[in-house]
Amino acid sequence: MFKIIHRYMDFLPATMAVLFLFGQTVCDLYLPTITANLVNKGILQHDFPYIIAIGCRMLIVAGLGLIAATVNVFLASRQSMKIGAMLRSKLYSKVLNFAGQEMNHFGTSTLITRTTNDVVQVQTVMFQVLRQMLRSPMILVTACVLAYIKAPRLTVIYLITLPILTVLCLLVLHYATPLFHSIQGKTDHINQIFREGLTGVRVIRAFNHEDHEQERFDQVNRDYTQTGVKAYSLVACLFPAMTLVLSLTDVGIIMYGGHMIAFKTLNVGDLIAFITYTTQILTSFMRLSRMFVSLPRASASAKRINEVLETPHSVRYEPTTTDASQQTTSSNPETGQSSVPAIEFRHVSFRYPGAERLALDDVSFKVPRDSTIAVIGGTGAGKSTLIDLLAHLYEPASGQVLVQGRPVNSIPANQLHHYLTVAQQKTVLFSGTVRTNLLKANPHATTDEIWHALDIAQASDFVKNAGGLDAAVQQGGHNFSGGQRQRLAIARTLVANADIYVFDDTFSALDFQTDANLRMALATDPQMKGKVICIVAQRVATVLNADQIIVLDNGKLVGCGTHEELARTNQTYQQIMASQLKQGGGQHA
Repeated sequence: MFKIIHRYMDFLPATMAVLFLFGQTVCDLYLPTITANLVNKGILQHDFPYIIAIGCRMLIVAGLGLIAATVNVFLASRQSMKIGAMLRSKLYSKVLNFAGQEMNHFGTSTLITRTTNDVVQVQTVMFQVLRQMLRSPMILVTACVLAYIKAPRLTVIYLITLPILTVLCLLVLHYATPLFHSIQGKTDHINQIFREGLTGVRVIRAFNHEDHEQERFDQVNRDYTQTGVKAYSLVACLFPAMTLVLSLTDVGIIMYGGHMIAFKTLNVGDLIAFITYTTQILTSFMRLSRMFVSLPRASASAKRINEVLETPHSVRYEPTTTDASQQTTSSNPETGQSSVPAIEFRHVSFRYPGAERLALDDVSFKVPRDSTIAVIGGTGAGKSTLIDLLAHLYEPASGQVLVQGRPVNSIPANQLHHYLTVAQQKTVLFSGTVRTNLLKANPHATTDEIWHALDIAQASDFVKNAGGLDAAVQQGGHNFSGGQRQRLAIARTLVANADIYVFDDTFSALDFQTDANLRMALATDPQMKGKVICIVAQRVATVLNADQIIVLDNGKLVGCGTHEELARTNQTYQQIMASQLKQGGGQHA
């Protein structure tokens, strides 16, 4: 909590808020003294000019207190909202730069909760800190001193009531704090179940699992509710108990004070001022106790926020000397092409955190420039892992991945994505239009360039039928079919002006004819001249014409060559062919 205050709170507005809060507190504490003088010197002595003068002074003090309170609330709310906005911005920026390992560690549901619910908790407490947490101790201490000045003998009552209130607060704090910590984790669980239900609603309906999912949600909802009821019931019991103590204190003061007035050892005005100070003391104590109840939950939220913000990146950027970059300029005198491979894997191994076996095991290969490479293998062979390492979403456990002759961890992220662009296995489209989605790859692309990319991706026909480049795209692209979404994602990748185009199983939802037409367009289009096209696929028909096919099996590279070479010599590739081509899977190649 203190880390967030130190990092994100502006010193000047916070100081001004505290100063105006101090001014309001002074006004509030001065009013009982004015009231005592009004009663003792004005009302009891029937001095009406004095009553009018004191009354005007009270109005002025109350007005100044109102102005100070208004400015304090304005500054405190503005500062707390600003901190909330900064935290949300920092969290969003941090998450956008997370690699796959960090995303897998946290999960989507908890990141959403930390960016919304947890930030609101911190934001609310920040306002309370600048408003109540500082004001209550000021009033508590100063009112005790002023009450003692007015009636020293009556302050003996505080020796009884204040310890009782302290014990009540500590008991509630002791039992409620773990419950509030638990509530935040249960909020993550509710978000996870609710999000799964929303995204998988069609699957749930298809298998008639509505009742099962409802019961699943009700279970976590009941758990969250029961914990919340326990926590807030404890807090709710605190305030009636404190009100009872406050009422008994007032009764004791009136009885004891009345006895002192009867014996003329205390003035009526001083008793009224003492009762007012007592009310301020106990009210401040109640407000302070409310803060102590809110602080644990906000502290838990702040800890969760800091955990995200302070998470180190698992992928590292390590700039090297200019030797590697100079290699990219060296050319073969016979061909005029650069002798440095466009992509190279050198004995690369990788293991996901907590996994028993390697996802990639000692993989080595080279991809020359101006070529088409394909990666094929069964489910779980390591194809997407290989692409993720190429895009530097993960750091290899051993070995080295090079792009244009440079290690990927020596290339800044923004520069790396100028070298290569990836169409991910899971198609993601954003709400907006076709144009806005394709411009994410290249904000400076012209309309002609966008239509050219759509033509290559075999997507121009259905885009025209949908209304052109300004056709609406729903969140996730759910107003398009799976094949149409894939083609839009492919077109978005082609809009980027890169050296290497990677298609991570983005042809899987295409029919064989569209697949063949798209690959033909990629092979013959002048824009692709000198580029590297990397196609990750499970269908042999998709990779038949590649210049080089890499075969993966259980994370190991078991074959590398052309289709004809692998069909003759590679057993794994032959097995894939036997399961697909004999069933007619290659007839449209």
